[in-house]
Amino acid sequence: MKKQMKAAILNKPKDIEVKQVPIPEPKRNEALVKVHCIGVCGSDVHYYEHGRIGRYVVEKPIILGHEVSGTVVQLGAEVKNIRIGDRVAIEPGIPCGECAYCRSGRYNLCGAVEFMATPPYDGAWAEYVTVNSEFLFKLPDHVSFEEGALIEPLSVGFHAMRRGKVGPGDTLLITGLGPIGLLAIEAAKMFGVTEIYGSDVVGFRRDLALQMGVKGVMDPTKGDLLEQFRQVSGNKEIDVLIETSGNVQAVSDTIRLVKRGGKIVYVGLPTVNQVPMDMTAMIDAEIDMLGVFRYVHTYADAIQSLDHPLVDLTKVITDQYSLDEIKKAVEVALNEKEKSIKVMIYPNAEDIK
Repeated sequence: MKKQMKAAILNKPKDIEVKQVPIPEPKRNEALVKVHCIGVCGSDVHYYEHGRIGRYVVEKPIILGHEVSGTVVQLGAEVKNIRIGDRVAIEPGIPCGECAYCRSGRYNLCGAVEFMATPPYDGAWAEYVTVNSEFLFKLPDHVSFEEGALIEPLSVGFHAMRRGKVGPGDTLLITGLGPIGLLAIEAAKMFGVTEIYGSDVVGFRRDLALQMGVKGVMDPTKGDLLEQFRQVSGNKEIDVLIETSGNVQAVSDTIRLVKRGGKIVYVGLPTVNQVPMDMTAMIDAEIDMLGVFRYVHTYADAIQSLDHPLVDLTKVITDQYSLDEIKKAVEVALNEKEKSIKVMIYPNAEDIK
């Protein structure tokens, strides 16, 4: 096997280049995965543009990318759960396994988690990556590598549905129809929801949501959102609201949109730490407010749920580039949000369909 591989290195904001770096060696509990495709996440774009997200700062060159699938090509000495040749989706956050959060099953809250493409840990915009084998999930033959890579953003929506205890009888509104919001539509289908509605300021995204099966869409710039919802839904009430945009006004408005006794699940991160909220209205209506941080124990169930006849993750893929075109790919994700949803990267250009 060759000793060097291509990897996209972010040196500093707006400075990214493809270099040759050593192929990593798997530790005793790790596997070496040949990467097939990687999605460009909003966090990748933010690191590319600003060099930081909150307390996470790019202080040295880093490989980004954490929405990834590939093929196992080498095993560490103690790996027993997978085999060479397995096609896998990679869960990118490796917790410590020892703290109270890990022991209680909420390992996504582990303070020592090593998450791909979050400084100082490298990600997967490369030809190969090593991963703890317990966080590799075998893909059924009928599941594509692209779907495997999208299990990561889908898991955010999947976890949001669990946090909101969403069920078939619920009327659901998703505010923000970027990649996470659109994949939350697919997650809602997996939970049996049929009354799904969406809101976004971009017409292309609203149109795509309709193609993906939502009952109606709204534009926050075109008047009162609650009145728009009543018109498109036939005066239904919102049982569960999934907020993915992070827009300050959208976050603030959630309390007046959801019904009394309803639930709000906050997914998108606002650009400011403090958002005005009508807490009197929230208390009076006994609204449940829930946060989502990544996901926990979602991968196996989400992969199995892909058998749902109405679920199609690949509808969100709008752009495909080779790893050698990484700068163009990230610039598209950054600047062309009016027509681009999910950008996919392929280390081997021949794998692009």
